[in-house]
Amino acid sequence: MSARFSILSLILCLLFTSAATSAFAAPSDANQPNIVIILADDQGWGDLSLHGNTNLSTPNIDSLARDGAQFDRFFVCPICAPTRAEYMTGRYHARTGVSGVTRGEERMNPDELTIADVFKAAGYATAAFGKWHNGSQHPYHPNARGFDEFYGFTSGHWGHYFSPMLDHNKEITQGEGYLTDDLTNHAIDFISTQHAAKKPFFCYLPFNIPHSPMQVPDEFYEKVKDRELKMHHRDPEKEDELHLRAALAMCENIDWNVGRVLEHLEKLKLAEDTIVIYFSDNGPNGWRWNGDMKGKKGMIDEGGVRSPFLIRWPGKIPAGKKIEPIAGAIDILPTLASLTGVPFEARKPLDGKNLASLLLGDSTETEDRHIISYQRPVLRQGKVVGPHVSVRSQQFRLDAQGQLFDLKEDPGQRRDVAHKHPQLANQLQAAANEFLSSLGEIPVTDTRPFPIGGSTYTHLPARDGIAHGEVKRSTSAPNCSYFTNWTGKEDDKISWHVDVLEEGDYDVQIYYACPESDLGATFELRLNEAILEGKVTEANDPPLVGAAEDRTPSRGGESYVKDWKPMTVGTLHLKPGEGELILKELEVPGAQVMEVRLIVLTKK
Repeated sequence: MSARFSILSLILCLLFTSAATSAFAAPSDANQPNIVIILADDQGWGDLSLHGNTNLSTPNIDSLARDGAQFDRFFVCPICAPTRAEYMTGRYHARTGVSGVTRGEERMNPDELTIADVFKAAGYATAAFGKWHNGSQHPYHPNARGFDEFYGFTSGHWGHYFSPMLDHNKEITQGEGYLTDDLTNHAIDFISTQHAAKKPFFCYLPFNIPHSPMQVPDEFYEKVKDRELKMHHRDPEKEDELHLRAALAMCENIDWNVGRVLEHLEKLKLAEDTIVIYFSDNGPNGWRWNGDMKGKKGMIDEGGVRSPFLIRWPGKIPAGKKIEPIAGAIDILPTLASLTGVPFEARKPLDGKNLASLLLGDSTETEDRHIISYQRPVLRQGKVVGPHVSVRSQQFRLDAQGQLFDLKEDPGQRRDVAHKHPQLANQLQAAANEFLSSLGEIPVTDTRPFPIGGSTYTHLPARDGIAHGEVKRSTSAPNCSYFTNWTGKEDDKISWHVDVLEEGDYDVQIYYACPESDLGATFELRLNEAILEGKVTEANDPPLVGAAEDRTPSRGGESYVKDWKPMTVGTLHLKPGEGELILKELEVPGAQVMEVRLIVLTKK
């Protein structure tokens, strides 16, 4: 299948969306339950007091288990974007186009039906507030994936959590205050608006923490800064105390914000009419107490892929229910559709199961299903490493090295028992092989171009570009980076591999920084035969922001940020098709051309 997203594929996508919509029926019940889904970023299973961690207090999150149900063994992916794709589609992420977390690898194929598509078609108002991480440009942007409203950021990392630059329905805006608090404020406002309109709502609140940078307001950090910590990782020498304390403070901030949402639902008398779900996208982002499990974020052992999963629906889901059968993010879409009575027709085979009977009834179904944990192949030092697969059954885990662990008797994965259960080990290995075979050829790199058009605004961040010559990224992790050291030496340029979906005139803005001493550089923006020339005439020399708020000396790869200024360059007439959008200097009278964070193309 071609990696290129062409005009034809866009048309097919639009036709698919129309056909999918016509297959849905409006809710038959005027009292269709509302839905609030809260997703933490890098919070491990052990980062809740509910699970026995005395290093922190999370009473509001814990209350969801007290007043609803919790899944004892719930599995997600080892990293962020893949989990989000699985929750969105009910399908393993490797089937959806998502293979990584940046450089376009996080994009979910446009022909995937999302949970937001399903509920929007059923008459729900839909909104997402926070970290999207499944694509930035149309048709990957959340506004093209079933969400009427989006406020947050589409990247995987963000460099500053206090009043940062954000995306509001594809337009650049400025946040207000601590980001997690700000996202919660918008979710609360959305809930109020839909309640007043008497419309059922689907509110997705994907928080940005405790993902690094480790930034949290003083009122939360001061509570844990000198707290006695009694719970430690199984290998305590691996712990980074500053990172650990910051993570605990960030988890307590999440809990406070969850409490605000729950309190607001009570205030509006919506608690009994709203399903609330809480889970996380992968294991903990540092070595800290996690119930003696092996692994953390980025690993496909138990500790890297086990997540809390709590669900509350008063009067429908019995309070205090604990569900033993294994489950995963792939089960959320079919289960929610069943719980709410929202019909949908899966356009592609689902990997997830409808687990509504486990939540609503007395079912103790213990079908020994398999849940796959997968890591794509990567190129390291010129060699392809992987792919890696781990298979979880109700009692056992076969790891990527072919070791078998009995997690009932050995929850810490310390003893390989493959020699005791060779038939079982072979059975789980066969499941891993069958899964890999079903994926077909697995590309090592994502070659899909970044689409331009299809909607009014197209954002081309530095994350999606390529530096040439002496141009550098501001940090190793692309997500919230910018291009710097553009001095105009031979071979210097910045490029984006793009595909223009709609012919037309596009106004061009570049979000840049440049000191007054370097003003006057001229440059061109070229895509095939379209050329636009510009000149840096206004200074913008803001300081780097972020260090003052960091609680740890290490940022985890995230770039410090600046207050970027939009420069209006002019208009490009673009024709459909693929090409390299190239930003190249023409004349450099100073020490540099400029630093570049983002290009915004606005279709006229």
